[in-house]
Amino acid sequence: MSLLGIDVGGTKLAMAVGGRDGAPTHRMRRAIALTGDWRRDLEVLTDDARRLLEEATKAGASPLERIGVSVPGPLDREAGLLLNPPNLPGWSEVPVGSVLEAAFGVETRVENDANAAALAEWHFGAGRLQRDSLVYLTMSTGVGGGLILGGRLHRGAHGGAGELGHAAVELPGIVCACGLQGCLEAYVGGNAWRDRLRRVTPDESDVLARAGGAKESIRPEHLVEAARTGDAFALREMSRWLDYLSRGLATLVMTLEPEVIVLGTIAVAAGEELCFAPLRERVAARLWPHQAARLSIVPAALGEDLPYRAGLAVALEGEASEPDAGAR
Repeated sequence: MSLLGIDVGGTKLAMAVGGRDGAPTHRMRRAIALTGDWRRDLEVLTDDARRLLEEATKAGASPLERIGVSVPGPLDREAGLLLNPPNLPGWSEVPVGSVLEAAFGVETRVENDANAAALAEWHFGAGRLQRDSLVYLTMSTGVGGGLILGGRLHRGAHGGAGELGHAAVELPGIVCACGLQGCLEAYVGGNAWRDRLRRVTPDESDVLARAGGAKESIRPEHLVEAARTGDAFALREMSRWLDYLSRGLATLVMTLEPEVIVLGTIAVAAGEELCFAPLRERVAARLWPHQAARLSIVPAALGEDLPYRAGLAVALEGEASEPDAGAR
């Protein structure tokens, strides 16, 4: 069978055609240009998908059997309805699932992007050798999460499980963009960290130099680069970031006790020496020894392949015979 995976982001659209092994055979990616009218936007998306499927068919692909879509939340997964995502202006109450089912005549599954990424890393990436439990955290603009528990994606009673980014790590704390106080995202999310760095970076720090001398241009990647050169301010800020992240992860382990925690984006960019080795030590210091000994904290593995794999993983989710099951 052929599957179509679609990943809709705030800045890009990615699609892939693949089979049950989840490996993309044909793919496309482009910047997303939103018109403010979701109907027009979905028409363009559908046209892109038709062209990609035609290309795959000419190359000998089997008929399309199912579509999987990864989208920013919030959404009503059962209805395939995208509710009001802040990064997709004009996309309010959008029936993504039914529109694509009508266009292609096949079942369409819709999942929020953090859950889709968790499925992809579990099936095909850093968690592919883990049998039952995995937590995936995206560490980019904000902090999103997906949970694999008991060998299944765990969504919670009403579909909102995995929001570790909005668990409190400081009380009273910084007001988060979500309106709550002390959220993990307010301390380690990319946007929040960027805003802090622009306020507190001293003139003599290499962080400012790497941003071209303009504080309004500072981004977390400038701090990571400066920390690698031993810049004192950058190392202190990195330590602060790791401390808050370790608080969130320790709470997660005490609550769910996963086999592996997979971290993406900022953590991957920071690497083993700056991020993962010291993070494991800090998390272990907040756990009982037997918990720390059984826990793996690893970088996400799919990289630029993640958007294509995420949509395909959504299309495959719940199959009786899971991809890579023999490896797990």
